Amino acid sequence: MYLSGPVRASLLALSIALLTVSGCASHKQQQDKKVTPEALYKKAHKSLDSYDYNGAIKTYEQLTARFPFTDESRQARLDLIYAYYRAGESESATDAADTFIRENPTHPRVDYAWYVKGLVDFEHPPNAIESLFRADLTKRAPSNARKSFASFKTVVEQYPKSVYAHDALQRMVYLRDRLASYEVHVARYYFKRGAYVAAAQRARGAIEQFDGAPATRDALEILINSYDKLDLQPLAVQAREVYALNFSASVATDKAATKGHWWNF
Repeated sequence: MYLSGPVRASLLALSIALLTVSGCASHKQQQDKKVTPEALYKKAHKSLDSYDYNGAIKTYEQLTARFPFTDESRQARLDLIYAYYRAGESESATDAADTFIRENPTHPRVDYAWYVKGLVDFEHPPNAIESLFRADLTKRAPSNARKSFASFKTVVEQYPKSVYAHDALQRMVYLRDRLASYEVHVARYYFKRGAYVAAAQRARGAIEQFDGAPATRDALEILINSYDKLDLQPLAVQAREVYALNFSASVATDKAATKGHWWNF
């Protein structure tokens, strides 16, 4: 079969291209075989230490996909939770934490997964507009505060010897005060609009759930006034007795807050 010169040249060029691609693929396969879980983990951890969170995430994901059953991959899943969190990928961080907790319930560092999960849901500082107008954050809906509180509670309750327990406890105290203040804000809103039953319910809930928070004093006042408006004198008298016992002139507020902890630390 006769082939013209241009056709032969084209076939030759195509053959050379195919050989080049084949050679590159073979070279890449050889390089891939040399990549180890240890090397990938070291590379990812170096990126994490250098605050290159996106680069760390990419390498950690490569490690967990290629070597899913190695010790490095298990540690990578923990590091990924933190990397996602620092990269601002909240949903990915929460999903990674939930997956790790579900698959490794007895892992010696599962407390870390719970802790970072709490950090993800922990309330952010005021945004630019809120700072500009000095917005009262106690009036802002707590959004994920309750989920954050629950995660930190798990750390403190189930892993009391964890290195993260102390910080989790401090954050719980903040969240307790934050949630109590919001409940009082809602109770006050109802009271001003004459919804005294709803006001009493929210105030009583704040006292029962967040006993020890500074806002419980305001909650008791709203509760007393609501009972008065509803002409529920026995309950009003009882609430006044509780108020006098905890907030009399001779008892400082901070001392009262330590009497009858809402949480058994």
